[in-house]
Amino acid sequence: MGLIFIRGILIAGLVLGVGGAGACAQAPKTPQELVDAMLSHELAPHTDRYEYVMNERSDRTGGHLWTEHVVETSVGRVMRLVAEDGKPLPPDREAQERARLEQIAAHPDEFAREQQARKDDEAHARQLLAELPKGFILENVTLTNGVWRMDFRPNPDYSPSGFEERVLHSMTGWLAIDAKDLRLIHIEGRLPVDFNVGFGLVASIKAGSNFMNDRALIDGHWRTVHVTTDVRGKAILFKTVARKSDLTRSGFVYRDSNITVPEAVALLEHAGNTSTIAAEMPVRK
Repeated sequence: MGLIFIRGILIAGLVLGVGGAGACAQAPKTPQELVDAMLSHELAPHTDRYEYVMNERSDRTGGHLWTEHVVETSVGRVMRLVAEDGKPLPPDREAQERARLEQIAAHPDEFAREQQARKDDEAHARQLLAELPKGFILENVTLTNGVWRMDFRPNPDYSPSGFEERVLHSMTGWLAIDAKDLRLIHIEGRLPVDFNVGFGLVASIKAGSNFMNDRALIDGHWRTVHVTTDVRGKAILFKTVARKSDLTRSGFVYRDSNITVPEAVALLEHAGNTSTIAAEMPVRK
C-alpha cells in the first residue's frame, strides 16, 4: 500500500517531463483554471522519444551514483550502466551489461512485457495527478518574469478515497508554471506531520517525507531534468517503507518516435563505455 504511493510519487515526477510547447489561446482567469490548463497539457498523450544520460543515486543503485545511457522506445526505456561513482565499469560488469542488452535485443517482446508493469504505474500516476486540484487550496499566486508561482495546502472540504490520495492530500508545497506554454516547471510537496492509518499500525509515513521535480524546455519540448524523492515510514506488519532517490537527466537527443528496442540497443552499444558520456552527448538544436 505504502509502496504503491512511493512508486506513484516518483513516477509522477518522471512522466510529467514529456510533450511539446504551445502557446495558450486565452489566459486563465483563476488559479484553478491555470492548473487545469497546465494539466490539460501534462496529461495529454505523447510520442516523443529521447536519448539522454541519467545520473541517479537511490535505493535501486545501492546508494552509489550510477551513470546510465538511456534510449526511450514506445514500450519502455532501454538503459545501459556506463559508470559507477564517476568511474567506468570494470570488465566483468561491462560484460554483464553487454550480455543483458543482447538479451533485450534478442527478445524485445519479453522486454515489452516487463515494461508493461511500469506503464501501468505511469497510468496510475497520471490519474493521481489529475485528481490533485480537487484536494488542494491554491493560494499566494504570483506572476514574475513569465512564471506563475502558487502554494498549495490540503482542502479540508475534500474527502480523499484511496491511500495514495490521502497521503497526497496531507502534503503542502508549491509549484511553478510557465506562463506562455502553461507547462509545469517545478513542483514540490512535503508532509508537515506524520500520516498514520490505524494509529500507525497499518501504515505510517513520517513527517518531512517529500518529493520534488524540475523541468526545462529542451529542443522545443518540456523534459524533467531533476527528480528527488525522500519517503520514510512503515506499512502493515511494521515493514519499513522507504524511498530515497536523486536523479538528473542531461544530454537530450531527439529520436525517431518509431525507434524499436533492437535499434535502441544498437545505439547504446555504439556509444561505448565512458564516464564522460554526459559531456560528450550534444543537445539537438
